[in-house]
Amino acid sequence: MANGGGGGGGSSGGGGGGGGGSSLRMSSNIHANHLSLDASSSSSSSSSSSSSSSSSSSSSSVHEPKMDALIIPVTMEVPCDSRGQRMWWAFLASSMVTFFGGLFIILLWRTLKYLWTVCCHCGGKTKEAQKINNGSSQADGTLKPVDEKEEAVAAEVGWMTSVKDWAGVMISAQTLTGRVLVVLVFALSIGALVIYFIDSSNPIESCQNFYKDFTLQIDMAFNVFFLLYFGLRFIAANDKLWFWLEVNSVVDFFTVPPVFVSVYLNRSWLGLRFLRALRLIQFSEILQFLNILKTSNSIKLVNLLSIFISTWLTAAGFIHLVENSGDPWENFQNNQALTYWECVYLLMVTMSTVGYGDVYAKTTLGRLFMVFFILGGLAMFASYVPEIIELIGNRKKYGGSYSAVSGRKHIVVCGHITLESVSNFLKDFLHKDRDDVNVEIVFLHNISPNLELEALFKRHFTQVEFYQGSVLNPHDLARVKIESADACLILANKYCADPDAEDASNIMRVISIKNYHPKIRIITQMLQYHNKAHLLNIPSWNWKEGDDAICLAELKLGFIAQSCLAQGLSTMLANLFSMRSFIKIEEDTWQKYYLEGVSNEMYTEYLSSAFVGLSFPTVCELCFVKLKLLMIAIEYKSANRESRILINPGNHLKIQEGTLGFFIASDAKEVKRAFFYCKACHDDITDPKRIKKCGCKRLIYFEDEPPSTLSPKKKQRNGGMRNSPSSSPKLMRHDPLLIPGNDQIDNMDSNVKKYDSTGMFHWCAPKEIEKVILTRSEAAMTVLSGHVVVCIFGDVSSALIGLRNLVMPLRASNFHYHELKHIVFVGSIEYLKREWETLHNFPKVSILPGTPLSRADLRAVNINLCDMCVILSANQNNIDDTSLQDKECILASLNIKSMQFDDSIGVLQANSQGFTPPGMDRSSPDNSPVHGMLRQPSITTGVNIPIITELAKPGKLPLVSVNQEKNSGTHILMITELVNDTNVQFLDQDDDDDPDTELYLTQPFACGTAFAVSVLDSLMSATYFNDNILTLIRTLVTGGATPELEALIAEENALRGGYSTPQTLANRDRCRVAQLALLDGPFADLGDGGCYGDLFCKALKTYNMLCFGIYRLRDAHLSTPSQCTKRYVITNPPYEFELVPTDLIFCLMQFDHNAGQSRASLSHSSHSSQSSSKKSSSVHSIPSTANRPNRPKSRESRDKQNATRMNRMGQEKKWFTDEPDNAYPRNIQIKPMSTHMANQINQYKSTSSLIPPIREVEDEC
Repeated sequence: MANGGGGGGGSSGGGGGGGGGSSLRMSSNIHANHLSLDASSSSSSSSSSSSSSSSSSSSSSVHEPKMDALIIPVTMEVPCDSRGQRMWWAFLASSMVTFFGGLFIILLWRTLKYLWTVCCHCGGKTKEAQKINNGSSQADGTLKPVDEKEEAVAAEVGWMTSVKDWAGVMISAQTLTGRVLVVLVFALSIGALVIYFIDSSNPIESCQNFYKDFTLQIDMAFNVFFLLYFGLRFIAANDKLWFWLEVNSVVDFFTVPPVFVSVYLNRSWLGLRFLRALRLIQFSEILQFLNILKTSNSIKLVNLLSIFISTWLTAAGFIHLVENSGDPWENFQNNQALTYWECVYLLMVTMSTVGYGDVYAKTTLGRLFMVFFILGGLAMFASYVPEIIELIGNRKKYGGSYSAVSGRKHIVVCGHITLESVSNFLKDFLHKDRDDVNVEIVFLHNISPNLELEALFKRHFTQVEFYQGSVLNPHDLARVKIESADACLILANKYCADPDAEDASNIMRVISIKNYHPKIRIITQMLQYHNKAHLLNIPSWNWKEGDDAICLAELKLGFIAQSCLAQGLSTMLANLFSMRSFIKIEEDTWQKYYLEGVSNEMYTEYLSSAFVGLSFPTVCELCFVKLKLLMIAIEYKSANRESRILINPGNHLKIQEGTLGFFIASDAKEVKRAFFYCKACHDDITDPKRIKKCGCKRLIYFEDEPPSTLSPKKKQRNGGMRNSPSSSPKLMRHDPLLIPGNDQIDNMDSNVKKYDSTGMFHWCAPKEIEKVILTRSEAAMTVLSGHVVVCIFGDVSSALIGLRNLVMPLRASNFHYHELKHIVFVGSIEYLKREWETLHNFPKVSILPGTPLSRADLRAVNINLCDMCVILSANQNNIDDTSLQDKECILASLNIKSMQFDDSIGVLQANSQGFTPPGMDRSSPDNSPVHGMLRQPSITTGVNIPIITELAKPGKLPLVSVNQEKNSGTHILMITELVNDTNVQFLDQDDDDDPDTELYLTQPFACGTAFAVSVLDSLMSATYFNDNILTLIRTLVTGGATPELEALIAEENALRGGYSTPQTLANRDRCRVAQLALLDGPFADLGDGGCYGDLFCKALKTYNMLCFGIYRLRDAHLSTPSQCTKRYVITNPPYEFELVPTDLIFCLMQFDHNAGQSRASLSHSSHSSQSSSKKSSSVHSIPSTANRPNRPKSRESRDKQNATRMNRMGQEKKWFTDEPDNAYPRNIQIKPMSTHMANQINQYKSTSSLIPPIREVEDEC
């Protein structure tokens, strides 16, 4: 018996990995392994080997001291070796011969090739010398063509190269075939490894019938495929030697040949088949081929895991082989029966340095391997495992993908995601007044949320999801399903130090999103108005498809500008597009009435067919009286199928089928009454809550004709559905074909440019800034009254706030020229020079270089006589401490309030800026003086409110007690811009607002004296649900800015003057906001105890004025007199709401075509000064800069020159430099401003009518 040979082979086999078959025991062990021995073979084997058997077993019936040969299990059907001798060496020899044989051939080929190259190189030099000597070149110096043999060689080389390229393509993952082949090879390798796991429960070596062993057949098929793939790899390899020594090649050498040997010998040997586990190292490459792994962290994690697991499994396979085989020099007698998974356990315990000792290596080969494995395995375990844990721990918690819910839309919100911005957005977006909001909100931000923000997301987990990523990464956009999103909303950081950089970031986000999906609707916040022009450069940006840019600077300054015309309007409009819950207060306080108005919002709804054919005032009155709804505008479709939004269009317009109305109401359900109303069913119903859907057949206005281009796809009853992505509405008051009035036709002069090219704003030729600068002495000598003072903090390094957005609403063309309030900027000249490029085309603008904290500068501009003082700051975002961001504005506000004025009139008359509607005779008793004081007109657009100490009404005339003592700065109307909402508590020292009170509940905001940009956050939600609301708001606060005008400004960065044409003059015919006083005039009888509803109907039917709110004295509800002149806003009061004489009514009034003509005919003599308005007198005495081109540079010389002028009282006539060329002349008297003069100016002022003649409207209700 060749025991020694077996032992020698066993040494190699042990080194290579032969396993459990070498530790064959007696028949009991064989039976334990589910193998049966042939009866005859078993008896003969027992008789021949019983004397040499050295192994013993408790269950064996034969005990011999020595064993001469090992017994392997055989079956009755397999012609196996009758002696049962092991043949593991044959399997190992096949692998070794293949490996070393191939290596020898490669080395031999390289040697011969090298020798051939050396010989050819030497011979080539000799032949080349012979060719040169024999003159093989042609006479012209060119070489002769190659012969046929050389062509054959070139063709042969080309064929070999093509085959190599084909093989390279087949195994390359760059093509689809290559990727499929690579993935298939990896899958089959894993399959072969699984077969090894199954066969590891059998002995290491056993006789197997290939034709009946299913696993052996499958393994054979796999290895045939591996052999073919090995051939492709060999052909494609550039360096055959390195290819032969690759890990994958070594795996094939020790796994493929033994399979063919096992078929030939009808034997099976586990051997080194565990090397297939090394294929797991390519797992990350396979996942990258399948486009599953895309990030560096995921690739690194899979790499570490695959290397760790493959090394672990391979080492376990080697231990399994040597421990089940034993040491060859011990005749394989020191083996132990270990399963493969016990070896896996042993290796893990060893790598982790735990070493329980329950399983350990007994063979010398196993222990020697463990010594070396501990060195490498421990190092790998100590480095790989912590890194794997770190990668798993650092994996983004919010790194998944959004799964769209069927039947539910979702929006993506990105940009500036913080606790404040998200909470404000969710509070408005998910407000209960929006009815059922079936929209899921997906937030995308590259920074994981903090604990507070995470808690906020968890509270709204049913409708909110957060994912970590960036919109600049297309992969992250795919994760949030941006292509199926209903819209993408981009929030801006309103408190950033560099607004231009923040706008640039948001523009880049828009570009990235539009580049990924051009059709997505985007609503983005912008900080600076001039940056909106960059959005027009994006090819897929289309406002007609629903894309909107909410410019915070434009709207903020527009709201403030409207407060200059009608104080409190900014508060009212801000509350209208913000969702506020109704807070009920039982006490009779000003908060009770204010909060009732705060609960109103703006909604849209289609009008019922019952309104078809009625005029707008008739429908508006019917809705207010019967449906308890306030309709302020409609979407009108003209004859050319073009839709536009009309605000209070007047009685000339008739309601059409499918008209969309804009309503102010407290709930979305209330607005549905306008759609459900049926004259037949609801005409006699008095309770509006009973107006519900009836059974009458309604007209379907979308069946016979296609819907309007602006008609929403779905109902906008609750403002919960946005318009279809079609052209956005234009906003005009009347049909553009409306013929202008006679005064406008007379003023159409082709040689005079009074308006910009769109006809929406007053315009003048560009002026140099030096011509509008006033010195302190020059400003003090002018009789400034009824003007607007803009106190601005800024320097040469401050960010521009865009003062053009403040001036444009004050220069809207629906004001006549004499109605324009003069604007005086008080601030740093360095800053104003940077803004002047956008202001030099507007008339009636002056600059006083100085500081708003200087009382001398404030007195010089007559701040006590101004209609409004605006306090702005361009330095607010440069301070890290948020509580100090508003310090300059707060200090300026407190400084003005603490000023005392001795040289001015102590009281500003009730509605000194107002006017009397036509039809009211000035000589009537209602206009007679009261206690020696002329009754003032009754319409105001935002002027100084009088200090009323007592109000009584003997008979029909109110008694106004006037304080003639010192006038305090607390009575100066002002509006202060704030950045931090909590700083509003510092504006009024006498209020009782808690620091934690929300901004809209504070007294300064309710009174319209404070405005914060944070209130504009609600516009994002309002615009998403109904983009028409943004159009409506922008038109109301900007004075008529349109997308066409924005495109023009984007091209030239300035307004362009245009000649007056019927089309441009028709654009002047649009509504504007005004305030109606009830102290006198045609509505004085309703001012004392009358109902708001009666006033609403009378103003609408008589003057086409649409009332929508009240500006009431804060203490008007008190029975005792009060010195307080603060007012607060009441939005859309009910019909039966009781009025008081001091109320000011917010109204939308029509453009007056006759005011300009009547104004031009006024005389400006001293006699006619009693009929001049405060608006015109506010700039009457501003010296003409055109008549002083050689102005002295020193202040002393200028003061002397002004003193000389003051002595020439009434003898010098001045013209205004910013008046149109055809403006009427004015006689200006320059003299010191005394108390008597101030009384003369302010007591005897009036104006012509701004309300068109009374037009009786037929009551169609």
